[in-house]
Amino acid sequence: MSDHISGPRALADPIADITDVYAFPSPEHEDRLVLVMNTLPMAKPSDLFSEGLLYRFRLRPLEPPAGSRSWQFVHAEQEYVFDCVFSAPDPDDGLVQVGTCTALNGESVSFRVNDPEGSSAAGLRVFAGTRWDPFIMDARAALTTLATHELSFTDPGSIFLDGKNVLSVVIELDRRLIDGATLVGVVAETLTRGKLNVRIERVGRPEIKNMMLAPKEFDRVNHDLEIRDLYNMEDAFHLGDTYVGAYRARLDANLAFWDGLDGKRDWPTEEGGSHPLTDLFLDDFLVIDVTKPYLEHGSFLEIELAARSGHPHQTCGGRALNDDVMDTIFTQLVNAGLGPTIRDGVDSATRSATTTFPYLASPNPHPPEPPEHH
Repeated sequence: MSDHISGPRALADPIADITDVYAFPSPEHEDRLVLVMNTLPMAKPSDLFSEGLLYRFRLRPLEPPAGSRSWQFVHAEQEYVFDCVFSAPDPDDGLVQVGTCTALNGESVSFRVNDPEGSSAAGLRVFAGTRWDPFIMDARAALTTLATHELSFTDPGSIFLDGKNVLSVVIELDRRLIDGATLVGVVAETLTRGKLNVRIERVGRPEIKNMMLAPKEFDRVNHDLEIRDLYNMEDAFHLGDTYVGAYRARLDANLAFWDGLDGKRDWPTEEGGSHPLTDLFLDDFLVIDVTKPYLEHGSFLEIELAARSGHPHQTCGGRALNDDVMDTIFTQLVNAGLGPTIRDGVDSATRSATTTFPYLASPNPHPPEPPEHH
């Protein structure tokens, strides 16, 4: 389920669990960029944000890959950070919670949680509150595929616990706040709040952890290692040397599994047995061209795939709320885009996102009950 419950720590403390991240040019204002971080799987309509967490977006300017057949974008050391923090709910104000979003330049805007208009100041407009979870995927069929070693998608498929909610942070920012950068890498994080900020979760692209890092059985190097909590603590722009070999071994093994599901190899292994997609997914951030117009469908991974083929990209890239990105991912995993589209049978959310701020659909007042964990 995208990044829902992406490791033991997320299961134990779901308030810090990032479920999805999106980045797209504003459909309303061509000079603005929209960032979305969804958290807390199975949020109740009354749930609020944690005053003990820092909700952070990090953006870095990117340079296109230097070599041919490469998709390793070179990121600058310059970084643009947008931090959101939340107060304890005020009992004298109907338990309303107030948030504050601060840009790297010190400009900030305060807002009331669940106010659909949000608040605006200094080139920022911010909303935070409960929203309908927009993730599009037949998660049960994907897990069955992993368990049976056979593609198990059906048409139609179904969204697991459709109608569940999440806690969303939506930032719409003026592009001047990123100093005219055009190609940008985006990652979202939750961290402990205080003098020492410990990274709890970080998310760039969907399904890296649950579909590509979680399965252990194919990894002959680290077959007993639950690797996702270690991966979550890493800096997406600077993986440490200590565990990068373990991440590579796990991705090489699991990506080879996905590639073989149609009975043929569409991604020939590279020198040393590395899977060609491993480098792409280790650079775990969304890649977006903020100068291109908003596109509802078909932009996800387009910039990366164009770089790999040696062609200029045509779209904004990033990830839009209504884009069925999992079909794109499964197709690349299974047949490298050389065969038919691998569909999971789910093409849209039951409630689509809109083209007006705050973009995500209003929350379900009666969401389904989460399953019990034993």
